Amino acid sequence: MAFRPFCLLASVVGLTGLAGAAPTPPPRLALPIACEPGRTCEVQNYVDRDPGPGAKDYRCGSRTYDAHSGLDIRLPDLRAQRTGVDVLAAADGKVLRVRDGVADVSVRVAGQAAVKGQECGNGLVIEHAGGLSTQYCHMAKGSLKVRPGDLVKTGTPLGRVGLSGNTEYPHLHMTVLRNGVAIDPFAPDSGRGGQCGAGEDLWRPDARAALAYKARVVLNAGFTTGAVTMDQIEDGELAKPNRDAALVVYVRALGLQAGDIQSLTLLDPSGKILAASKPDPLPRAQAQRVLYVGKPSPAGGWTAGRYRAHYTVSRDGAIVLRKTLEMPL
Repeated sequence: MAFRPFCLLASVVGLTGLAGAAPTPPPRLALPIACEPGRTCEVQNYVDRDPGPGAKDYRCGSRTYDAHSGLDIRLPDLRAQRTGVDVLAAADGKVLRVRDGVADVSVRVAGQAAVKGQECGNGLVIEHAGGLSTQYCHMAKGSLKVRPGDLVKTGTPLGRVGLSGNTEYPHLHMTVLRNGVAIDPFAPDSGRGGQCGAGEDLWRPDARAALAYKARVVLNAGFTTGAVTMDQIEDGELAKPNRDAALVVYVRALGLQAGDIQSLTLLDPSGKILAASKPDPLPRAQAQRVLYVGKPSPAGGWTAGRYRAHYTVSRDGAIVLRKTLEMPL
């Protein structure tokens, strides 16, 4: 899947604090979305720290793409987006600009021409103290709750996560700027010249813990009744298993690297292997990857009990990612 940079709603230059207030240090940033990383959302992309045509995140990993200017926090699927997930102010500040009215449609459907000049989709910019500002992109059409000039507190709901602008999946893209220049909130003053993960970040302790770096992560996993596509997982409406249908287990992982080896095994209640898959090592890094395996229902249906599945990713002989699933039938 190809991901593209995002345009800023506004260029904010020379900020020294809120109007009428004495200059103060920049604030620490709170989690800008009402979800729980690792359970109801995950980081998809970090800021690109490579000054050239390559891409490198602040830990010198590949959880980014060329010229990406912000942090992408992704919902697991469109069902979660339709339920409604709030975008939150990352710090106290003043709303500078707002845009609404952009349709919630994947750019794969709308096309690049439809989002030209409004790549951020529905969003806004907030000015904070100390020359800092934050921009929030891809929000849901009609969901924005603030207007230019509004003063907001940390955690104020700004609107909801959407699918507007240059995006193929529901997520919040947040760019942090210092005096109008985009910076990396995880390592604003380091990360270039071969340094990885050094320096002080801009996060509050609880946000820092919630956004702890993961080289690889499972975004979706579950059981269903047939072959699985990326679009079906993204929609979030896969059929639920039953004792008379085929039994399939699926996993969608983010951040897999060239050379990673996936393995997925489905077991019956007695521990017998029903189906297994171990594809060849990945030939290249992949932003997201789906693996599934299953078996048709036997005559008379599945035996009642708890069915299990084990998913692993191995590298150089060591397991670097693991997920275990269980489901009663």
